[in-house]
Amino acid sequence: MAMIAVHVTPKANCDEVAGWWGNELSVRVTVAPEGGKANAAVCKTIAAALGVPKTSVRVVRGDTSRHKVVEVAGASEHDLADAFGRPEATLF
Repeated sequence: MAMIAVHVTPKANCDEVAGWWGNELSVRVTVAPEGGKANAAVCKTIAAALGVPKTSVRVVRGDTSRHKVVEVAGASEHDLADAFGRPEATLF
């Protein structure tokens, strides 16, 4: 099981994993953050990028925030690094 910090941009032009934004993975989704729709879209987008079932991905912290922690069952930190790369080292 792997955990990943995510920064979400709702109401974007398309659903995509946009790369690293600091230490958080930037995920853009087209839906508005109403009734958990954006959280579901984030899970679906990350699952598609990793090639795992969408039920394997869930938001564990930050339900109502742009800054979330997402858990991916059946994936390791190595799998995440292969799919998304690693965050760049910060200068400070």
